[in-house]
Amino acid sequence: VRANLRRSGLFVPLDPATLPIRVGDVQNEPDFAAWRAATVDALVMGSVDRGAEVSSQVRVWDTQASAQVVGKSYRTDAQNYRRIAHIVSDAIYASLSGGTGYFDTRIVYVAESGPKANRVKRLAIMDQDGANVQYLTSGKSLTLGPKISPRGDSLVFTSYDDGTPQVYFAGLGGASRKLINGAPMSFAPQFSPDGGTVVFSVSNGGTTNIYSAAANGGQPTQLTSGAAIDTSPCYSPDGSRIVFESDRGGNPQIYIMGAGGGNAQRISYGEGLYSTPVWAPTGDLIAYTRQSGGQFHIGVMKPDGSGERILSSSGQVQEGPTWAPNGRVIAFSRDPGGDAGPGLWTVDIWGRNEQNIKTESFASDPSWSPLRG
Repeated sequence: VRANLRRSGLFVPLDPATLPIRVGDVQNEPDFAAWRAATVDALVMGSVDRGAEVSSQVRVWDTQASAQVVGKSYRTDAQNYRRIAHIVSDAIYASLSGGTGYFDTRIVYVAESGPKANRVKRLAIMDQDGANVQYLTSGKSLTLGPKISPRGDSLVFTSYDDGTPQVYFAGLGGASRKLINGAPMSFAPQFSPDGGTVVFSVSNGGTTNIYSAAANGGQPTQLTSGAAIDTSPCYSPDGSRIVFESDRGGNPQIYIMGAGGGNAQRISYGEGLYSTPVWAPTGDLIAYTRQSGGQFHIGVMKPDGSGERILSSSGQVQEGPTWAPNGRVIAFSRDPGGDAGPGLWTVDIWGRNEQNIKTESFASDPSWSPLRG
C-alpha cells in the first residue's frame, strides 16, 4: 500500500518509525487535533490477520475534517494478499484525491529476451507494479501490439504465426484464433468500448486502410479508403468516433472520424510526426507519440487538437502510450538502443512523476487493463 501511494506521486507516506504520535487501535477514533498539529493530512489505520485466509480492515481518516472517509474489511485466500493491498490502495486514493484508483489493474505487454539480433518476444501480463508475471505465449512466433479488452478477459494482438502479420483474438491464457481470413496483412488492433468489435489495419498493394470486425469473427467492414497509410485506430470511450494515424497529408498525423468511417478531420498541427494515438477512458484527452527535434515525445491533446502538452521527451525511442483506467496516468515503452532492450515507464497527465516499471525482462507494447472486478 505504501509503495502504491508513493508511486502515484500524490502522497508522501510517512515512515511508521518516525510518526510523532502513536496510531493506536484500528477500532478507535484517532486524536485529530494531535495529528493536525503534526501536519498530517490523512491517517490510514489497518489490521491484517494471516492464515489459510487473509482478512484485513482499513480505516482512512481525514484529520482536517475530523471524519472517517473509508471503513472497509476484506477477506481472501492467502495467495491473493497483494490484491487486497491494491484494493486498499485504490480506496485510499479515491477517498483522498477525488478520482478513481488504478492499482488493482494489470498490464499486458511484450516480454523480450535474448540477443538483439535474435530476440524472443512473448506476450505477458503482470500487476501494474511489475509483480506476478505470467507468460501468455511461447515466443515461437513473433507477437506484437497486444490490447486487452474492456472487461480484461481477452486480447487482440498481431502475430506472424503464418509468416505474415495477422490479427488474432484470444481469451486470457486461452487458445488464439485469427480474427479474419484472407487479408494479405492485418495489424494494429484495438477493441471497441463494449468489447464486441475490433478495429484494425489491413495492408494490401502498398495501401493501408482501417477495418472493423466483430470480435467473434465475421465479415470485416472497410472504414477508410485511398492510397494513404491509415493505422493505429482507437475508439472514443462512447464508441462514436475513431482516432487514427494517417500520412494522407504527406507525413504521419492524427485524424478523427466517425465510427462508421468518413469525414476524417486532422487534429495534430505541431512540428514533427505524430503516431499511435489512444483515447483516454475519460474521453477528455488523446495520448500520442511525436517525433520532432531529434527527440521522441509522449504527449496529450484534447480531441479537437487544442491544449497539446508534452509529458515526456527523450533522445531514446519512446512510443506506444496506454492509459490507466482512471485517465490520469500513462504507460509507454522506451528503448535505449544498442544491446540494451526496451522497458516500461509511466508518467502522469501533468508530465510529472515519471517512473520505470521494474520487469523481469525487456518489455514493450504495454496495454493497461480496466480495474479488476
